[in-house]
Amino acid sequence: MENSTKVENKKVLIKLEKVGKIYKTGQIVYEALHDIDLEVTEGELVVILGPSGSGKSTLLNVIGGLDNATSGKIYFGDDEITAFNDTRLGKFRARDVGIIFQFYNLVPSLTAYENVDLMRDLGIDIIDPTEALGLVGLADKSTNFPSQMSGGQQQRVAIARAIAKKPRLLLCDEPTGALDTNTGREVLKLLQDQSRIDKRTVVMVTHNALFAEIADKVIMVKNGTIDEIVINDNPKDAFDLEW
Repeated sequence: MENSTKVENKKVLIKLEKVGKIYKTGQIVYEALHDIDLEVTEGELVVILGPSGSGKSTLLNVIGGLDNATSGKIYFGDDEITAFNDTRLGKFRARDVGIIFQFYNLVPSLTAYENVDLMRDLGIDIIDPTEALGLVGLADKSTNFPSQMSGGQQQRVAIARAIAKKPRLLLCDEPTGALDTNTGREVLKLLQDQSRIDKRTVVMVTHNALFAEIADKVIMVKNGTIDEIVINDNPKDAFDLEW
C-alpha cells in the first residue's frame, strides 16, 4: 500500500466535515472524535484500523447514523444526515444501511429464513430470504435454527439479513472477531464481493491490521482523529490473506 493523492472518478457517497463526538457522564467529558474530515466513494471497501479506545467504532456509528455527531456535518449522497430529525434518520438507517456485528445477533428461536425475513416485519422492502441466503451459500440451511449452525454459518445468515434490503452502505464491526481463520477468510470474501461485484459501499472496523490488504482505502484512527488515510491500488483477494 502507499499514500496516494490520486483523484477518484467514483461518486462520493459519504462525506464528513469537521465531525466531532463528545460523551458526557456527570462531570466527565470524553471526546471520542475530533474534527474528522473524510470521503468514501460508492463501491469502496474501507477498513478502519486503530487501537481500542481510538474512536474507530464511534466513527463507524456516526457514519451510519447509529449515533449522532456532536459537531460537524455528515452527508450521504446529496443529503445531510446530521440535519435529519429522528424519524427521517430512522428511515435512512432502515433503507440505506445494513449492519453486521461481531456477535451475529440472530434470534435463537427463529430459523435462518425467519431471521432474514425479520427485516420485512419492520416494514422494509427486501428480496426473498431464500435468495438472500443463497447469495451467502446457505440456501440449504433456511430451516436451520442458529443452534444448528456453525459460527461462520451464523455470521453468513447475519450478512444475508443485512443485504436482503439492498442497502447502499454496509457497516461491519469486527465481523470476523468470533471466527476461526478459515471461516473468517470466507466471511471477508463475502464482504469483499459485496463491494467488487455488487458495487455496495462496505465500511469495516477491525483491530486486525492484516485486513488492510483487502481494502481500497484504509483509515488509521488514533486518539479520536484520523492519523492517516492510505489508498491501496492493488488490494488482495480475501482468500489470499495469510494469518
